[in-house]
Amino acid sequence: MTITHIVLFQFKPGTAAHIIQDTCDRMLALKDKCLHPTTNRSYIQSSSGGSDNSIEGLQGGMTHAFVVEFASVEDRDYYVKEDPVHREFVQSLDGVLEKGQVVDFTPGVFKSA
Repeated sequence: MTITHIVLFQFKPGTAAHIIQDTCDRMLALKDKCLHPTTNRSYIQSSSGGSDNSIEGLQGGMTHAFVVEFASVEDRDYYVKEDPVHREFVQSLDGVLEKGQVVDFTPGVFKSA
């Protein structure tokens, strides 16, 4: 069952454009750098992202969005809890992000929490 992982970033005020670009490039590079421990192959199905360009004004300060898709809950859980490449990336965000948000969902599943 596919899992969609949505990540939103709000960078700290005054963060240099090259740092923002580098952070976004490294986020997208996780697709190829995160390898499954048993297959040694990329387990992220797809990854995309970009700067906010909504005209609705409902961003709540978030400026960058990413959508990452996994083939299974197990792959998503490994990514979030164990993958050393992902964990290192998350640690690198300290001091760069004002706020981050993550929402995961299974497409088409709408049960109450």
